[in-house]
Amino acid sequence: MQTVSLATLQRQIAGVSSPTRPVRLLAVSKLQPAEAVSALAAQGQRAFGENYVQEADAKIQALSGQGLEWHLIGHLQSNKAELAARIFDWVQTVDRPKLVQALAQHRPAGLAPLNVLIQVNIDDEDSKHGCRPEQVNALAEAIVGHERLRLRGLMAIPAPFPEQEKRQAAFARMRALFDTLAARHEQVDTLSMGMSADFAEAIAAGSTMVRVGSALFGPRPSL
Repeated sequence: MQTVSLATLQRQIAGVSSPTRPVRLLAVSKLQPAEAVSALAAQGQRAFGENYVQEADAKIQALSGQGLEWHLIGHLQSNKAELAARIFDWVQTVDRPKLVQALAQHRPAGLAPLNVLIQVNIDDEDSKHGCRPEQVNALAEAIVGHERLRLRGLMAIPAPFPEQEKRQAAFARMRALFDTLAARHEQVDTLSMGMSADFAEAIAAGSTMVRVGSALFGPRPSL
């Protein structure tokens, strides 16, 4: 995928966004060096997404003091929940009650409540994490029961169907779930869906946060 500048990407996002429904850009920095993140931060990008807790920990420490906002967007193992609760501002991949309890237990009292998104496996893919759509309400109730957590909305990685109508249908199902959740919980304001290849479609369907990595940073280094 061809890379674009931050300013170009911001213009592209603004061009397909509604003035009444602003869309945030999350720069996906997994496997990128701290220097690359710092360079993008110097251009004004503040929010960054990481997949791996321990990799993020080193990067967050290296870039401390820059006022950056860190999101966990990769699958969270229960044994990494304590560290995740301490270092991230957002965890977008909560998909089971055990994680809710662990994150709430370990979120330090000296920090603001941890912003949480429920990850939904909207296309019921065996290869993807996330709860089933019918489990969203129960997970949401568990999250709002903890004062160290703040429920903010939903996240999904729909299947990359080649057929546009199938992609749009998945986005539409997520928007419907989000609207139902927001009607029940007034603090819900974030629908995180859409990546480098499909963020325009996602925004048209109602996304309020898009996660873009390769279009900004180029190909990811190998593990």
